[in-house]
Amino acid sequence: MKPSITLYGLAALGCVSATPVDKRQDFSKVNYPAGTGADLHEYPPGTGANLASYPPGTGENLPPATGGNPPNCPATSNPNPVFNFTSTYHILATPDQVVNGTTDPVFTGGLPGSQATYDFGINVDLDLICYNIKLTGFRGEYQSPAKTATHVHEGAKGRNGPPRLAFPNPMGEGHERISVGCLQGPFTTGLLVNGTDTGTGFKLSQIEANPSGFFADVHSSLAVPGAARGQFPS
Repeated sequence: MKPSITLYGLAALGCVSATPVDKRQDFSKVNYPAGTGADLHEYPPGTGANLASYPPGTGENLPPATGGNPPNCPATSNPNPVFNFTSTYHILATPDQVVNGTTDPVFTGGLPGSQATYDFGINVDLDLICYNIKLTGFRGEYQSPAKTATHVHEGAKGRNGPPRLAFPNPMGEGHERISVGCLQGPFTTGLLVNGTDTGTGFKLSQIEANPSGFFADVHSSLAVPGAARGQFPS
């Protein structure tokens, strides 16, 4: 597993602002030495400094860049292919979707008051997934037999299944915790079943082929089967 953070890739997931910062200084109140011409109300004819607009092609009349992060986190058009997601997903995880790990799963109710949103961008050609995870209302400690407690599992709605991806647990002070970054295969989860890691051999193309067969969740010491869970959209 190769974690990395990529600015434009995360901007496409609503993780960073692309708004440019105007660092120009205001010299309108500077007093220049007498005789320099800097205090003239107008520059001499022919200099072009008094034109209402600049000549075509200079770019000076372009509207300011708006920047910002569009809603629903669409894929970016950056020419670097690492930022061209082949699919994006927005998942809302809630306590009422959590089931236990029995053969005949039952809904546990999760951790009341907790909620998480998962924004994923996938590039199957690079086997790379970028993520922006926001967790609110979480209580207790993170707890899981895997190396983290924040996962994507393979499993249909109302069913259980092994974790295939393990993300860094959301961190932060107060009510909201956040985890942002990218992972690239080969993947590991730290959970062994019959001596094999449950991430071994997993490819992100499997999510694109059957998104509704996967879900995202987070586990708490107060709700070990899961604090909140959300199914990938079809």
